[in-house]
Amino acid sequence: MRRLQILGLLVWLIAVYAASAVGALASINASEFYAALVQPGWAPPPSVFGPVWSLLYTLMGISVWLVWREGSFRQNGKVLGLFLAQLALNALWSWLFFSWNLGGLALAELVVLWVFILATIVGFWRVKALAGVLLLPYLGWVSFAGLLNYSLWQLNPALL
Repeated sequence: MRRLQILGLLVWLIAVYAASAVGALASINASEFYAALVQPGWAPPPSVFGPVWSLLYTLMGISVWLVWREGSFRQNGKVLGLFLAQLALNALWSWLFFSWNLGGLALAELVVLWVFILATIVGFWRVKALAGVLLLPYLGWVSFAGLLNYSLWQLNPALL
């Protein structure tokens, strides 16, 4: 049983990091693109994003594993599916913003992502409170990202 739990954690972490990699593919030139944008005064430097997202993806992997442990897909299929949907939306944002330079559409998609994250937090909380708590920094960061996305879109209409 212990091996299954460890294997489950590894599978969930791999799934989360795979989604991160899909988003990263869209962000290959993100540093140059981000640097070329007119920035609001409160925008973080590009070096902040990698460490923050690494921590958030790790917390997501642990969170989803905690829910999976409480009955796998048999009992928690809906909320695990919701988690996977928000993970796909997460990866899509990078493509919309960095690859396709669609600032307004990226913002709209981010609002949908935010709702999916909130629904996932509520669902996870009902299964295991700690799993919901672990996603709160992610919701906070995506909220901040939404404000940044909006500001960049408004400040850079020719590029976004």
